[in-house]
Amino acid sequence: MKGKRRDFLKQGIATAAGLSLSGMTQVSHMAARPYTYIKDAGIDLCLAYFWGIEPQKVALARQMNVLGAVGGINPGMAGMSGEKNYELKVIKGVKDAWEKEGLQLKVVEGPPSLNIKTKLGLEGRDEEIENFITFIKNIGSLGIDTVCHNWMPVISWTRTNMEKASRGGALVSAFDLKDIENQPVITEYGELTHEKMWANMEYFLKAVVPEAEKAGVKLALHPDDPPIDGIRGIPRIMTSVEAFKKMLDLYPSPSNGITFCQGSFASMGDDDTPVDIPAAIEYFGKREAIHFVHFRDVRGSKNKFEETFHDDGKTDMYRAMEAYYKAGFKGPMRPDHVPTMHGDSNQHPGYSTIGTLFAIGYIRGLIEGVSKAKA
Repeated sequence: MKGKRRDFLKQGIATAAGLSLSGMTQVSHMAARPYTYIKDAGIDLCLAYFWGIEPQKVALARQMNVLGAVGGINPGMAGMSGEKNYELKVIKGVKDAWEKEGLQLKVVEGPPSLNIKTKLGLEGRDEEIENFITFIKNIGSLGIDTVCHNWMPVISWTRTNMEKASRGGALVSAFDLKDIENQPVITEYGELTHEKMWANMEYFLKAVVPEAEKAGVKLALHPDDPPIDGIRGIPRIMTSVEAFKKMLDLYPSPSNGITFCQGSFASMGDDDTPVDIPAAIEYFGKREAIHFVHFRDVRGSKNKFEETFHDDGKTDMYRAMEAYYKAGFKGPMRPDHVPTMHGDSNQHPGYSTIGTLFAIGYIRGLIEGVSKAKA
């Protein structure tokens, strides 16, 4: 029996050697994909870099062939200090710094000059908006065409626990409304209402979207995270699918669209009325309103939820990817809020390098699976 096994192994080795010596054509033919392959189905996979150039993550990104960068405009990356981050020379310097690393700045997330004055309608908002328009014109002139912004003044995305134990001891972020219910109300900005927030949004869109159209730039509004009605007296309005329909209708334009953050949309509603994520993607995809995607998932609903691994949340992630594919989405997509895995630091919760590797593998596998099924 052992002799026959040795003969079989020798025959296999000889066959493999023969294939390798008989020319690459045969080997290449055997390795060819059995369907027409377009890299990542045309989706522009990216990673987030909110703390500048992280050498390990950048090196791994190149090895994974994930060459899109998402981040802010940090003058320090361009060797500048004291410069306005909406100025052309600063933006170009940051863009060039990424290109030296072999990456391309695809999305500016957390754009300059879009702050409290604009969102709360305070004195000085017109100057802030003018500076934002300057920023839009400048990035457009450099070929950067997507801006991820939000409408969360004073308190941005927030969690009540940044190190909740998840699968296998990995750490995730979590939110529980009960933990912040007794925090003091913020009153220094006067009386704030949801109606005022909507009026401020409309004022902003009417001023900025026409200029974005001219510059060839797409505005991609991120949902409020968590998607609750308010925090400490600060109203939040981008908390539902209906809210995003309303926002798009305020100023219909190819330049006015959405960052479809799956985790945020998945945490909208409550346990009895969850959001149908594939259906939402289909709706906004038909409107060609999805300009940027944060591919992530949660468990729970708006008042209490936690982040999850991509394969461990409440959303049918295959159907979600299928919906993007059917909608013809070809924009930038990145993983977001990944678990901090063993051996990695939780210094920046949600942005573990090891967790990001798992996420990209999962996302790319879904893309290829959907592409092959639809070929």
